Amino acid sequence: MPLTVRRMLWLLLLALAAPAAPASEAGNGALPLPRFVSLGSERINARTGPGGQYPIDWVFVRRGLPVEITQEFELWRKVRDMDGAEGWVHKSLLSGRRTALVRGPQTRELRREPEERAPTVARAEPGVIARLLKCRGTWCQVAVADRRGWIGKAALWGVYPDEQLD
Repeated sequence: MPLTVRRMLWLLLLALAAPAAPASEAGNGALPLPRFVSLGSERINARTGPGGQYPIDWVFVRRGLPVEITQEFELWRKVRDMDGAEGWVHKSLLSGRRTALVRGPQTRELRREPEERAPTVARAEPGVIARLLKCRGTWCQVAVADRRGWIGKAALWGVYPDEQLD
């Protein structure tokens, strides 16, 4: 075999044996993993695998619910909810609009400014979905219905502790 053909076969073998970079590290403009998004529809089937041929494991029935994308495969996203339930959903059923779920056993206060001593402008019950407007330090400004206010990040599920949003 001529040297150039042998070299081409060797390079092809090396290319096939090299591990593929995950989407979050591929450097192809892919969005980072994991990341938060929200459900864009009232009824979304969560499947056991990335494709319509996989069985439906359960159904999301709450539009706007924040979920965390943990994996990607072509047009499918593996998502996890606040309770840790996971399933694969088609990316067209997800929204980039950021929301967060108020968590904890008690009602949370929304403040006028991002500080504990600021006046309370509203209260939010656990389980309420709030639209994330911005996050600075340990606080996030949210909108719930027609009210806006600041709430501590620790009281929210749907935003990372070190995440800043503008």
